[in-house]
Amino acid sequence: MSTLDSLSRRAALAAGQPISELMRQALAHPELISLAAGFVDQATLPVEATRAAFDEVFHDPRWAQAALQYGTPAGHLPLREAVLAALVENDGAAIAGQHLSVEQVLVTAGSNELLHLLVDTLCDPGDIVLVPEPTYFVFLGMLRNLGVRAIGVTADEQGLVPEALDEELARLAGTGELARVKALYVVSYFDNPSSVTLSEERRGPVVETIKRHSRHGTIRIIEDAAYRELRYGGPNPPSMRSFDAEGDTVVLTETFSKSFSPGIRVGWGFLPRDLVEPLSDQKGNIDFGSPNLSQHVMAAVMDKGLLRPHVEKLRDNYRKKLAATLAACEEHLRPIPGVHWSPPRGGLYVWLTLPDEIATGPGGTLFEHAVEEGVLYVPGEYSYAGQPHEARTNTIRMSFGVQSVERIRRGVEGLTRAIRRTLEQ
Repeated sequence: MSTLDSLSRRAALAAGQPISELMRQALAHPELISLAAGFVDQATLPVEATRAAFDEVFHDPRWAQAALQYGTPAGHLPLREAVLAALVENDGAAIAGQHLSVEQVLVTAGSNELLHLLVDTLCDPGDIVLVPEPTYFVFLGMLRNLGVRAIGVTADEQGLVPEALDEELARLAGTGELARVKALYVVSYFDNPSSVTLSEERRGPVVETIKRHSRHGTIRIIEDAAYRELRYGGPNPPSMRSFDAEGDTVVLTETFSKSFSPGIRVGWGFLPRDLVEPLSDQKGNIDFGSPNLSQHVMAAVMDKGLLRPHVEKLRDNYRKKLAATLAACEEHLRPIPGVHWSPPRGGLYVWLTLPDEIATGPGGTLFEHAVEEGVLYVPGEYSYAGQPHEARTNTIRMSFGVQSVERIRRGVEGLTRAIRRTLEQ
């Protein structure tokens, strides 16, 4: 009997995730210009701000001892109060009067832990989570790992299409599967991978549509707002949570990984009241509470007013990189017929659509040519649920977060050469 034969079904389902293959390619070819990794820029990591926050925590021995002790499953209260205040400030009048409580705030080790807890709490194997297409491919892998079916819903340059959502829910009702639909997942600001923001005009209708179809129990909306702070032009719309006046449908998840530091590993969620106890119970069984020291440090960062200046620094940095990416696309990719992209206003990604005859997946000609030209990208097919629609195999996610402006330019040039070589074959 092989080792694989002795593993759980869940462990078997976790094998072969796209992120593992991309990491393998990057490690095997360290010389590559990676336009794949969705990491933050190393040079922008907040060393001085974090040092100042640590100094604040360790200035008082009693505070330091508390930070070095176990915390609670819900998280450090001052941090929870600070993120709730930030939510109220960001949403303003849209969320005023909704009687929000700090008891509804749950702190996790990054937002991915919360996403996993949510799916594990809401879904049994065979249940359904709806996703816009394309969507965050790591979340799709998480669903597969938990035995949950992902079903795609049409999205466009304004985000998820409410009418398409309504049609898909009606179709599932017709097949007798509506009771198995447990959630809709939406990256609501500067989506990973497409960088599309769900328009303000669609947020209310999406929430209303989900409520109207919640006939067999509440269908939740998991609003992933990981990129909310990475806005480079114009105002952000209020959160989807602000359109949920009853507070029973939308679970808002956020993280400091993109806006401050991924190494700190602090995320948080604002939960409907009836999910607070179940998620806290699940979390208590797993970790007794997320890293307590990190939470105290983030509370100090917010208390000392260090977060907002850092976010502004990030925006300035990424705004320049986005401009460089779009300029390189205009210069090198625009002349190729059938190549399209929509300029994003935030986030870390540019989503490319290539001519229909080009397959961008691993092992394909373009992927091989790109590696030969010194470039790594994320094949867009990873970001599709695969049902009821087929994956778009002629798409690419490019990330501009890690590379310098010069390497971004060279990376787009290399990708262009790879595309032209593929078209010539």
